[in-house]
Amino acid sequence: MERIRLDIRGMSCANCSSTITEALTRLEGVGEVDVNFATDAGTVEYDPEQVSLAEIYEAIENSGYEPVAETLNVGITDMTCANCSQTVESAVSKLPGVVGVDANFATDEARVRYNPAAVDRDAIYDAIEDAGYSPVRDTGGEESESERRKNARNAEVRRQLRLVLFGTALSVPLAVLMMGDLVGLPVPESFFGVGKGWIALVLATPVQVLLGKEFYENSYTALVRNRTANMDVLIALGSTTAYAYSIFVLLNLVAGGLYFESAALILTFITLGNYLEARSKSQAGAAIEQLLELEADEATVVSEKDGEFVNERQVPLKEVQVGDVLKVRPGEKIPTDGEVLDGESAVDESMVTGESVPVEKSPGDEVVGSTVNENGLIYVRATKVGSETAIQQIVQMVRDAQSRQPEIQTLADRISAYFVPAVIANALLWGVVWYLFPEALGGFVGSLPLWGLVAGGPGVVSAFEFSVIVFASAVLIACPCALGLATPAATMVGTAIGASNGILFKGGDVLERVRDVDTVVFDKTGTLTKGEMTLTDARVVSPTTDGAGAVADEETDSLSEDDLVAVAASAEAGSEHPIAEAVVEGARDRGIDVSDPAALQNVAGKGIRARTDRGDVLVGKPDLLREYDVDPSPAEETLAEFEQQGKTAIMVALDGHLLGVLGVADEIKPSATEAVTTLRERGTRVMLVTGDNERTAYAVAEEVGIDREQVRAGVLPEDKADTVEDIQADGSRAMMVGDGVNDAPALAAAYVGTALGSGTDVAIEAADVTLMRDDPMDVVRAMNVSEGTLAKIKQNLFWALGYNTAMIPLASLGLLQPVLAAVAMAFSSVSVLANSLLFRRYDPEKRYRLFGRNR
Repeated sequence: MERIRLDIRGMSCANCSSTITEALTRLEGVGEVDVNFATDAGTVEYDPEQVSLAEIYEAIENSGYEPVAETLNVGITDMTCANCSQTVESAVSKLPGVVGVDANFATDEARVRYNPAAVDRDAIYDAIEDAGYSPVRDTGGEESESERRKNARNAEVRRQLRLVLFGTALSVPLAVLMMGDLVGLPVPESFFGVGKGWIALVLATPVQVLLGKEFYENSYTALVRNRTANMDVLIALGSTTAYAYSIFVLLNLVAGGLYFESAALILTFITLGNYLEARSKSQAGAAIEQLLELEADEATVVSEKDGEFVNERQVPLKEVQVGDVLKVRPGEKIPTDGEVLDGESAVDESMVTGESVPVEKSPGDEVVGSTVNENGLIYVRATKVGSETAIQQIVQMVRDAQSRQPEIQTLADRISAYFVPAVIANALLWGVVWYLFPEALGGFVGSLPLWGLVAGGPGVVSAFEFSVIVFASAVLIACPCALGLATPAATMVGTAIGASNGILFKGGDVLERVRDVDTVVFDKTGTLTKGEMTLTDARVVSPTTDGAGAVADEETDSLSEDDLVAVAASAEAGSEHPIAEAVVEGARDRGIDVSDPAALQNVAGKGIRARTDRGDVLVGKPDLLREYDVDPSPAEETLAEFEQQGKTAIMVALDGHLLGVLGVADEIKPSATEAVTTLRERGTRVMLVTGDNERTAYAVAEEVGIDREQVRAGVLPEDKADTVEDIQADGSRAMMVGDGVNDAPALAAAYVGTALGSGTDVAIEAADVTLMRDDPMDVVRAMNVSEGTLAKIKQNLFWALGYNTAMIPLASLGLLQPVLAAVAMAFSSVSVLANSLLFRRYDPEKRYRLFGRNR
């Protein structure tokens, strides 16, 4: 049994601690539990063989409380295959206090969630080092985390390049020495009395020592310390077999030929592959670096005094605090998230939302850090700094997404776990078989068209020599790294494509699920509509003013639409209701001066009554007018017409006389209809769920192209999640798209929850996908990115598995030389990465092109 201390947030009474205790004691393997709400802490005794710390955390979270945990992203520069990442995960997860760990060798990092009360970062770094790998430690210097990782990656690329150049400098003359006669070069058997075999030994040994050093060290760590086998074991076995056999031949201990050039070329080609792979990884991860480079280095901080901004000074970005006032000149980057205090400008937000059109900003508007102030001087009060800014949140979401792999990766991981031992066993088997039955196998294989590529076959060389060649080729040809790279490399590029287009996936698993969505459920307000009430119509009912001559046109003695709006706005100016704000804003857009009413009375559920400089005004429902003896019947037909169009209709009366009807509506977003049409063309069912009445819901649905039978109207906020679950009850996989607090439970209940970035933080937190723009078409783009990424993953897996399926039998049958096997092994990994990098040019506006056709 282990005992661990947890800090827990959210407890307020003894009942809270009792709830947590009860939830934990129900877990099998949990012993004594002591939770104290006064200290916001608890201790749990548990058997790690029966219950994991992650399950304990989940039980507390499901009870409605927050066990304190921190997340550490550790850069690791020397993982070479999926087995390496699995080894790191195993080593770190054994630490007490580690809740979960995901290591990804394609991104060269591990993401560790841990309990800071039980384990610290140094212990995590040490565990990675003890497993035989090199973490990029936080030394507490001036460099940021991204800079440390970038520098470590660049250092690794330079190191691999030096090794490649060194290996090439010795391997090329070695190859000429040993194989020159095969291409007609006159190579003597000795130089100055020294046989060429000994000269070959002198040239091959430095390559074997310097280039082979890391493969030997990693093999020792894997086999002895971690009790596993990885790609380095295969490379070490193949090159050592050729090198050691050649020494035995040189010392006349066995008969046969020399293969020093094969040993050296194997290590040189593999190292070249590692160099190209490291460069490709750097290119694939460039999206995050580009995002971080968008941040400003400095900020201009000013003080606010008597309505003026004074004491201007330059400070580093990391010294900016929440509440500081920042001066942003035209052309400068906005240093951090904030609110405009003074000035007007257009801001280029394309690096965050992907939207190229600058957005107008004025006092009261929010701005995002790292966006560019285009043309006006503005003063901004900082509201979020450091890791809380939007750009940092985006970077973190992309990193998290890259560390969480799709379910399809579990197939590759399962294969990789048994791959290396199986390859070694296969190589030993065929080496022995060729040694014992050279004539029988030679007779069969000799009839194949590729026969003779390996030293002429066992009829030319001895059976033992040929079995050694087969063994070396068979272990070198297998490439688990290509298989392990197939999924994470494509996921890394796919999430980066999404981020550059304002689409953030919470994980590779989410990226995979989006493709499988067959039903999209839209919320109405703020999702398909703009979420802002707008005055759309003003219709005068009476052709003359009757008793409303005070507001009529003097020449025609008739009431105009502007007169009607002016009367209503003079009353609504005193209200904060969204409809009132829409009427007042509509009046100002028409150039009408609006003054506040002298007195205002809200009539609950019916409207308002106000005394204005124009007279006594009623604005609201027919019931309100009847209550004050105004007959609404002349306007009821207009009222019904507006409501049929999905608008909110309000009647206006002045001094006891009905004037007309105003129509107020939440306008449809320009791209809503296109999004619904495109989704339906894909064969996706599209639904609308809203709390509005049926008449409004049907009107909006008809306008955007959603069938009436796919509308769920009058759904209370607390019932939206149940509605989504009902939709999914028949096995449908629904994507819920919303933006409000009331959408959060439904987002969590859906197969994929999608929040618009303009929505609330609660909705974004509950969602699997965040759309940074207000564009419903981004739902389609998210599906396209998902579909394209999964297609690319399958391509990669096909080539990786197909390569091994084809090449291992060839090597086992003696049809490949060890050097050719090493070249093929290195090429397979690079080809998978190159195929993934080609995906960076994908345009999410279109469905992924497969075999030259739009799907």
